[in-house]
Amino acid sequence: MHIDELMAGRWGERLLRLAERESEQVGPMDLTRASELDITRETYLEAQSRGLTVSELLETDDYDPSPMGSPLDAFERQLATHGIKVGGKNSSPVDLFYKNASALLPEFILREVRKGQQMRPELDRLLAGSTVIQSNRYTPFFVDTSDTDKFSLRPVGEGAEIPSLVVTEQKHSLNVRDYGLALKTSYKTLRHRSTAQFKVLLWYIGFRLQTDKIALVVDTLVGGDGNDNAAEVITCAASGSLTYADLVKLWAEFAPFEMNHLVCHIGTLKTILTLAEFKDPLAGYRFGKTGEMFTPLGAALVRCDEAAADYVIGLDSRFAVEEVVSQPLMVEFDKIIDQKFEEAVISESVSYAKVVKEASVVLDYNY
Repeated sequence: MHIDELMAGRWGERLLRLAERESEQVGPMDLTRASELDITRETYLEAQSRGLTVSELLETDDYDPSPMGSPLDAFERQLATHGIKVGGKNSSPVDLFYKNASALLPEFILREVRKGQQMRPELDRLLAGSTVIQSNRYTPFFVDTSDTDKFSLRPVGEGAEIPSLVVTEQKHSLNVRDYGLALKTSYKTLRHRSTAQFKVLLWYIGFRLQTDKIALVVDTLVGGDGNDNAAEVITCAASGSLTYADLVKLWAEFAPFEMNHLVCHIGTLKTILTLAEFKDPLAGYRFGKTGEMFTPLGAALVRCDEAAADYVIGLDSRFAVEEVVSQPLMVEFDKIIDQKFEEAVISESVSYAKVVKEASVVLDYNY
């Protein structure tokens, strides 16, 4: 998408207003220590070697840790030191990074892409947890829940077998895949853009990255992680028709788990939203006013257009799937610093693994 097309849309205009409302600094501030620092390529290399972002590195004792109650964090104080204003209607042009402090631009890009990711909070709500590993291979746990009698709470008589839950490793390890996106543009295209406009573009990238990761979660929920743990698939009473009774049937499959999320294609979401049983006037008012969807049967609705159009995917997000990260989100900094932004590679190494197979069930209503 061209940046002008993004900014011209209603979504872009709304985000631009949000970017402009972000204030840079209120009142005077002591920037003495911040001004003594020189952020260079070596700063990024040091941060990488310590498993930190540049923002996190700047907060360490060797650099410029933020005092309690500081309105700006260490990286924001670097921006202020170099006269780069990234909030308000008079935000600086992107060109000022190259005039005053080009080494700050990669970290600025990373921070704003992460803000864009936070605009799709549904991903975090779908995950039982997130694990950072030091390898590109990961072997999940195998939790044997096939015989609940073996680990159900019960009185144990003398000499009787104690209930046990068998936990081993899965047969197959996961390959933690690399995912990347190259942001290609020219210095000429960006130099006169305001940092507020540039932030909207970066938020959009983060938002899309997070949307794609939700699709990866859905693939794992439905098909499993390669360890014969695909979700159970049940069917509706009548093919081609999704009813309230079918959703109740799906909900009933979850004992002893709790169906707290439903993930669907937009077409299926519209069908659910218009079921007569869910036409609660208060729910309709809330959806019409804020866009917040109601929760059928206590389950939050999550849109994923990469999901099969005839699937309703139910899960207990506390136990269904975990995220495995071998390389957190990063931005290739060398080209940005040296070449006045011809290409920025934004990458992450991430995969998803099933935790408990029975914590996700698929309802197929067109079989």
